[in-house]
Amino acid sequence: MSVGAGGDVGVAWTVLPFEALPPIALYDALRLRQRVFVVEQACAYLDCDGRDPASLHLLGRARDRDRQGPLVAYARLVPAGVAFAEPSIGRVATAPEARGRGYGRALMVEAIARARQAFGPGPLRIGAQQYLERFYTELGFRTASEVYDDDGVPHIQMVLPGDAL
Repeated sequence: MSVGAGGDVGVAWTVLPFEALPPIALYDALRLRQRVFVVEQACAYLDCDGRDPASLHLLGRARDRDRQGPLVAYARLVPAGVAFAEPSIGRVATAPEARGRGYGRALMVEAIARARQAFGPGPLRIGAQQYLERFYTELGFRTASEVYDDDGVPHIQMVLPGDAL
């Protein structure tokens, strides 16, 4: 566990392969993903898409006097060939009650650093919700597709070049 490239926003970061996730960590991650992508966005879809076992899971827990608190940020780091030809970052989520504190940006900076550490210095691809295009552009991603529908939500593919961040 460390506060890495994401900076100190009061989050303790852990990255684990699927098979090493303790049951409570897996439960917390799936619960957060369902809260954000299924309930909050009113989008009924199969979140468990078969990519989790091949992926690394980045969990950000709020720190409270050096203790781990609730899961406030999560991202899935997916190796090349599983979702896209390049390694990718997906299922990026911040707990609704924790928004506005810099966790989202810190999560992505940490996810990029951890993905580069795990998969090498090449480009990273994401399938981003279109309304977040500016957020990802500010992190160095470039739009790489036209808008497409993903379960009723407008998305775009974006790529972070290998020399960025």
